[in-house]
Amino acid sequence: MLSRTSRQLTYLTAGFYAVLGAALYLLPGQMAPVFAWNISPFVAMTIGGWCLGNAFLAGISARRWVWRLVYPSLIYLWLFGLFETGVVIAFADKLRLAHPIAWFYLAALGINLTAAAAGAIDFIRLRPGRDPFGPQSPPFFTGGVIAFVTAVGFLGLYGIIAQIGWPATGGEIFPEPMSLFTLRSFGVFYFALALSAFSLLFDRNMLAWLHHSFAAYGLIVAITAAAFVYIRLFDFAARPGGLLYIGAYLIVGVPFLFLFRRYGTGLGPADQFEPPLPAKE
Repeated sequence: MLSRTSRQLTYLTAGFYAVLGAALYLLPGQMAPVFAWNISPFVAMTIGGWCLGNAFLAGISARRWVWRLVYPSLIYLWLFGLFETGVVIAFADKLRLAHPIAWFYLAALGINLTAAAAGAIDFIRLRPGRDPFGPQSPPFFTGGVIAFVTAVGFLGLYGIIAQIGWPATGGEIFPEPMSLFTLRSFGVFYFALALSAFSLLFDRNMLAWLHHSFAAYGLIVAITAAAFVYIRLFDFAARPGGLLYIGAYLIVGVPFLFLFRRYGTGLGPADQFEPPLPAKE
């Protein structure tokens, strides 16, 4: 497995994202005007949801800390920090750094990048294996991953390359127009999710699949809740595309509850990595 230093940095990343996410999520109206760039309260709460989801993902992955179990979640976390930092650099001239929340956002990305660098060095140095363990995932798991990677990867790439005025950038799906800074931030977030899920296609390790799904579930819950808090911004009659934004999270999120109930959420390092499968009905 990766080193103790990498694990401690992952815990620290979780802590920074938890504090940042709580501020943005609970006080979006106050934080939006003073954030690192120009955003609305809904966007502030949504980014707060990303951060709270990242905190849960990083925390539970550091707690379980077995590479062959948590590697997809670590890949997502590392890519998120790398990609979002790239967006910040690309739009450095748009940054507003007068308020501590802006600096805290940059600090969280910095800690995230440090954890990613330490983890990458450990991976190169230690070459942790992904040896088969536990049950293999059934075929419908693989089909679900392919569908997720295709859909979310497309959204990510579109957010990375789209220009203002392109379809879906003016409030047709997300209920508010986005700046390029915000659009790129959304795009790389989705692209990091897609790439981390793509890594699961190279083995059929059901426990790694379940762990990653459970670790990322905080993102689904927090982002969906933010959408319902700001449901007044959606005009489903005039802009029915808003149903896609909320519906996509519900379509993914609700079935996972039944999968977790049936198959579990992956195992921690103290377990034997061979949980009994539920009896066939």
